Amino acid sequence: VQLQASGGGLVQAGGSLRLSCAASGRIFSSSVMGWFRQAPGKEREFVAAIRWGSGVTYYDASVKGRWTISRDKTKNAGYLQMNSLEPADTAVYYCAAGSVDLSSRPQSYVYWGQGTLVTVSS
Repeated sequence: VQLQASGGGLVQAGGSLRLSCAASGRIFSSSVMGWFRQAPGKEREFVAAIRWGSGVTYYDASVKGRWTISRDKTKNAGYLQMNSLEPADTAVYYCAAGSVDLSSRPQSYVYWGQGTLVTVSS
């Protein structure tokens, strides 16, 4: 499975962006797609995850209620709708796939996209 993340950019605080993750290759219904982010000088951290088949989701507390993870099985793509963006959300965002659980651990994921930069100005 190869993943291609896109949709990043520069946005003002309070604004919105929608990230996309296009997958080539089959993502099994039991598998999980996740989004992570990494700010300069910081470790990669979990944002959200979704089970591909059922659509069950899991969010980090820092984004719950502001952001929505989704997937379109017909397009073999995942999405991260980010609303009410804050300067602290500035980071490179990565999509990942292949976890068997709704895991927040990067080590649980097998496949990774290249990252897309989100910059939120104050």
